[in-house]
Amino acid sequence: MNIKEENGRDVWSEWLDFNHFNITTIATLDTPGVFKVHANMKILYIGSSINLKQSLLESLSDPCISKARRFSYLKTENAEQVKDQLLKEYRESHGGSLPTCMDKSLNQ
Repeated sequence: MNIKEENGRDVWSEWLDFNHFNITTIATLDTPGVFKVHANMKILYIGSSINLKQSLLESLSDPCISKARRFSYLKTENAEQVKDQLLKEYRESHGGSLPTCMDKSLNQ
């Protein structure tokens, strides 16, 4: 479950079940970083935070994000920049659309 450093750069965690137990038992989540959640291999949300654990726990109560089944995270001090890059790449490969739980027009 630990993130390893590979060739001097951060590596994403493995995909983990998106539940209270996993989020609270991963001791290293009290740090800044970026996270992705998915259901049925479809990314629902890409988030960044100064405290991954807090943001992931809050996401469990979000009506859209709580539908996620798995999550992956990256600990980084450059969370906003990494998130922006991930969203840019996502939009480029999905016809300009945002992930489902980030697209306000789909969640009204």
